[in-house]
Amino acid sequence: MAVDVQTEIVIQRPIDEVSAFAGDPSKACDWYVNIKSVRWETSPPLVLGSRVSYVASFLGKELAYTYEVVELEPGRRLVMRTDEGPMPMETTYEWFELPGDVLSTRMTLRNRGEAKGLQAFTAPLLSWSMRRANLLDLDCLKRRLEAAPSKN
Repeated sequence: MAVDVQTEIVIQRPIDEVSAFAGDPSKACDWYVNIKSVRWETSPPLVLGSRVSYVASFLGKELAYTYEVVELEPGRRLVMRTDEGPMPMETTYEWFELPGDVLSTRMTLRNRGEAKGLQAFTAPLLSWSMRRANLLDLDCLKRRLEAAPSKN
C-alpha cells in the first residue's frame, strides 16, 4: 500500500536562505525532531548521487537508512531516495518564492513510499503519523529560521 504525504509551510525568509538551510543534510538534526544523527557517506557538498546516512526514531522504533540524491535543482528542488528498511521512501523538498514577496518562501515536504509486509496494514496510521511529524518539523524549521538574523 502506498504512503504519500505532502505538507507545506510559509517561512518569512528569502528562498536562498530557506533552501540552503533545509537542503543541507548536516543541519537535519537542527529541525527534524526525530532525526538523531547524520553521516555523510560521500563528501559534501550535496550533489547528484550524494549519499547520506540517517538514524531516526519513528513510532518508537529506531530506523537507520541511507538516502541518495536523485534530483537536485539548487534553491528549487531536492529529491532523495532510499530502498532500505521496511518501507522504501522518497523525500522531496521544494521551495517557492511567493509572488511579490521575495522575503517569504513556501516550502513543501513530501514523503512517498510503498509499505511492505505488515507495514502495508498500518499504512493509514503511518501516513497520519508522518504528516504529524512533518508538520512539527516544518514548524521547527520556520521558528528557527525566522528567529535568526536575516542574511539579506
